[in-house]
Amino acid sequence: MVALYGDERLDYLLNEDMRIIQSPSVFAFSLDAVLLAKFAYMPIQKGQIVDLCTGNGVIPLLLSKRTKGKIVGIEIQERIYDMARRSVQYNKLEEQIEIIHGDIKDIPKQIGYSKYDVVTCNPPYFPTVSEEEMNKNRHLAIARHEIYCTLEDVIRVSSQLLKQGGKAAFVHRPGRLLDIVTLMRKYRLEPKRLRFVYPKIGKEANTILIEGIKDGNPDLKILPPLIVYNNNEYTDEVNQILYGIS
Repeated sequence: MVALYGDERLDYLLNEDMRIIQSPSVFAFSLDAVLLAKFAYMPIQKGQIVDLCTGNGVIPLLLSKRTKGKIVGIEIQERIYDMARRSVQYNKLEEQIEIIHGDIKDIPKQIGYSKYDVVTCNPPYFPTVSEEEMNKNRHLAIARHEIYCTLEDVIRVSSQLLKQGGKAAFVHRPGRLLDIVTLMRKYRLEPKRLRFVYPKIGKEANTILIEGIKDGNPDLKILPPLIVYNNNEYTDEVNQILYGIS
């Protein structure tokens, strides 16, 4: 068994034979994290993977089903780091997944430069945070806003960690697309795959998934759109991603 604190609960992790510790008041994963875990390239056998801003470890847990490579998750908030660490422990994945409590800006110095095959990140989306939001729920404010790391920090650190030819995959908001592409190129991550996610047909995209290769050649592929809902129910593709059913 694993210890649970406060309003934590042990949830089943989608269609996987795993459980994850969640908390409504501290941290619970979103669809964005699941989409990124499905979208990112993964080496099936060997490989070294880093997930920045890992939250409660949902992306490393999901990636462990797609690769036998070693996965490192980085989380700055001690309370959430501890949730991720206990989730890994509960699922008996300590041999494959390591969760590190730390600031992503210090991580290359700590775990090594230019040695990783894949970096993933579901970063904070919003540049600014109000004092009211910070006071209301500090954990959620830090997870959602660029308080401890900026978009540029995320992309710079991803490039520092990756070996030449390594891949970085991010999920973010469409409004930051030009910033993301500009920063990726600034830090030698050539955008190679881009997918827009739409809540419903006829609505504007509200999420993007983008992957780049370190020192790759220019050749961006725009993938087919992903539609999340059809008549207020998940589409077949999203059901397949989430639960393995269509």
